[in-house]
Amino acid sequence: MNDENAAVGVVSTAGTREPAELGVAAAAAAIRDGDITAESYSAELLRRAREHADLNSFITIDESAVLAAAREADKARAAGSTAPLLGVPIGVKDSYVTRGLRTTLGMEILESHEPVDDADVVAAIKGAGGVVFGKNNLVEMSFGLTGDNRRYGQVKNPYGRGHVSGGSSSGSAASVAARIVPAALGGDTVGSIRVPASLCGVVGFKPTTGRWPGGGIAPISHTLDTAGVLARTVEDCALIDQIVTKEAGAVSSRRSDLKGAKFAYAPRQYLELVDPETEAHFKDALQRLRDAGADVVEIDLGEDFSLIADRLTWNIFFRETREAVSAFLRQNNFPVSFDHIYYGLKSELREVWGDLVLPGGRGFISPETYDATLSVDRPELQRRLGEVFVHGGFDALLFPTTPCTAPLIEHRSRFTIAGEEVSDLLLAKNTVPASGAGLPGVSIPIGLAANGLPVGIEIDGAHGRDRELLDLARRAQAVFDTLPAPA
Repeated sequence: MNDENAAVGVVSTAGTREPAELGVAAAAAAIRDGDITAESYSAELLRRAREHADLNSFITIDESAVLAAAREADKARAAGSTAPLLGVPIGVKDSYVTRGLRTTLGMEILESHEPVDDADVVAAIKGAGGVVFGKNNLVEMSFGLTGDNRRYGQVKNPYGRGHVSGGSSSGSAASVAARIVPAALGGDTVGSIRVPASLCGVVGFKPTTGRWPGGGIAPISHTLDTAGVLARTVEDCALIDQIVTKEAGAVSSRRSDLKGAKFAYAPRQYLELVDPETEAHFKDALQRLRDAGADVVEIDLGEDFSLIADRLTWNIFFRETREAVSAFLRQNNFPVSFDHIYYGLKSELREVWGDLVLPGGRGFISPETYDATLSVDRPELQRRLGEVFVHGGFDALLFPTTPCTAPLIEHRSRFTIAGEEVSDLLLAKNTVPASGAGLPGVSIPIGLAANGLPVGIEIDGAHGRDRELLDLARRAQAVFDTLPAPA
């Protein structure tokens, strides 16, 4: 982190709220209305970044560049600009290329690489007046669910620094939860936005696969990958979505109630192995939604649903990595090859790649299996989930985002849920089906467990119905108590 510039004082608290507590929409409005300046707001967030540096939520922050961009935003505001993100700092996962700001992909071998272009999503944020605050820490090459990075440090959970943040968008979630930034860009292949959002107590939005542009974002799988965003409210996620997609006439009911909303939940598939306290919070959430006027109905997606979802998603995940990463490095002029990346991985991850990602590895699937995954398994998963919305008439599918609260850092690879020892891959057990089917999903916080750690609920919608899902999730979030800021 560059500490050359001392923070300047915040000239206003935008009413009674501290600047760091402002969300994206609120901060943008406060800057446009002259309640705060972009420079003072950025300076306050930079101060918080220094104060919470122990979280390891950022790999790179160029303070001089942040303050210079904020001053330009203040000049633009004085000249009459009403850009929707004018002067608002946004965190960016370090899998996105950023012009003139180093992009490491979480790899030591790339610690000095500065791209000459911005990722498409970053360009959209800048075009709307947003300020790139810094590059969020992540699991190496986005391959992991706990937030562990050998070179740049384990990202810690703001609600309990002895606990993991989730991954791979680990720094993005932690920085939003810690009030360092009001929102941060992430990426999701099997749950890499939704898992850390759940564990860190923020909102995580995974769009329908293909809805957001993927140019300039380091991939894992062209079939499963999507960019997305983490914030503290669904409203802010919806604002970022509208800016990135440039979708006119965004769907918004402006309603605050849930009367007429129809939710499905499938306990046989999504509560198969869940921590008892997480399950209790989930069932309480269902009752709160009912009390708010929603219809909540139990369904069954079939005995082999989880088997199909797991098999197809992980088959695609590992099978497409080598080709996707190689193409990305070439297209974005990275000074390394796939082999450089492979040999630069931490030993345990290199072992996984050698087994599952490299042709000839023991677990590398054949062309025939890969083709069957895409032509048989994936359409079947999409059919079953599609029936929930089309034939069942449901607006959304509900389930606990993660089967437990954040595990201890010392237990990140192996821990216990409901008396059963599991691996960290189980953190994505419930998020995998939406990834495999390409559906949009939103994780929202619903409370704190007895250990003080957040619990999240995921709301999945029909393919391509992102705006309707975001509007429904906005109304659902209002049902639950707002989480207190981390101590």
